[in-house]
Amino acid sequence: MNLSLLPLLHVQRDLYTIPRGGERFRTYLATMTNGTDDLVLPLTGMNPMGKEHVAALLDDLLAINAEAIATAAINEAIPRLSAISGNRDIALVVTDDAQGSWSNRYFAEFPPPLASTRRRAKQRSLRWAVVPIWTSERWTARAIREAVLTAIYRSAYIEHFGFPATLQQVMTVEGFAAVFADAEYPSLPPDDLHYTAEVLQAYRDTHDYPTIFTCLFGDQAARSVGYPPLGLSDRAGLILAYEEAQQRGVAPETVFQQAT
Repeated sequence: MNLSLLPLLHVQRDLYTIPRGGERFRTYLATMTNGTDDLVLPLTGMNPMGKEHVAALLDDLLAINAEAIATAAINEAIPRLSAISGNRDIALVVTDDAQGSWSNRYFAEFPPPLASTRRRAKQRSLRWAVVPIWTSERWTARAIREAVLTAIYRSAYIEHFGFPATLQQVMTVEGFAAVFADAEYPSLPPDDLHYTAEVLQAYRDTHDYPTIFTCLFGDQAARSVGYPPLGLSDRAGLILAYEEAQQRGVAPETVFQQAT
């Protein structure tokens, strides 16, 4: 897989030098589209009306040379994904889930399917692998590496297999992506993990978005967007997916090699 960095942190920081208001928003749109009807830079996750904490995070990222860390992770991923074709530009985009209403964290992580625009969105999204840099989190070199490798693995999976459609497919890609990135993942007590597996067993083949959403993110997230709860802990399905991927005992990249 051909991967390269699309450096956007300075672009985002420059936008925040403009006072918050109409001029900043217009400049944001012009930067993102270059005056066309299409995206030329993947900045839709950025909150153009973000407050001072967003600019401060961008300053922190620039100070630790976050894009150099991302480039090192990209160079690590390239030989591991040699069985995958395609080209991706990797971009770090600061996404405001702390004080902004621009992005819903859950919907950003697992976007709802939009049938009328799915083909166009698929074609556009395959140009980039966007790494959301959440404003609510603390970003170390390790965290940046994990986020970059996770985004790259998801992108490789979509390139090879297409967009995951069922709960099981989503769990497969998310579990393997976390293992691929050697992520520091949360855990559940054994009884809660066993309970989660029992609940999710009935839904592994479902295509229903609200059900998949609840299975992945748990009851608290489901209630926050008006979906019925299933008695699940926070991010229970994602934690189970990570545990199951680890238990398979295979390198995540071998999934692509076996399928070629």
